Amino acid sequence: MTGFDAGRICVKLSGREAGKKCVILDVIDKNFALVTGPPKVTGVKRRRVNIQHIEATRERVEIKKGATDEDVAKALDRAKKTAFMKSEIKP
Repeated sequence: MTGFDAGRICVKLSGREAGKKCVILDVIDKNFALVTGPPKVTGVKRRRVNIQHIEATRERVEIKKGATDEDVAKALDRAKKTAFMKSEIKP
C-alpha cells in the first residue's frame, strides 16, 4: 500500500466523481485529505475527501503542499501524466 502524501495520484471510489483520478494536495488529519483533479483535467473539484473514499496509485507528481490547480496541471504536463489522469477506472 502506497502512502498518502502531497502529489500522490489517487482514484475516487465513491460519490459522483467515482472512478476519476485526483491528486492529493495535503493530508488534513488521519481521516481526511485535500484533493483536486484539477477540474480542467479530470473534472474533480478541489475538496476535502475521506481517505476511505480514495485509493492511492503508484503514480505521483512533484508539487508543494496546497498547490494551486494551475500548479498541479503544469506538474501533470511536465510529468506527461495528463492522459493517464483523464482515463477513468470503473470503481
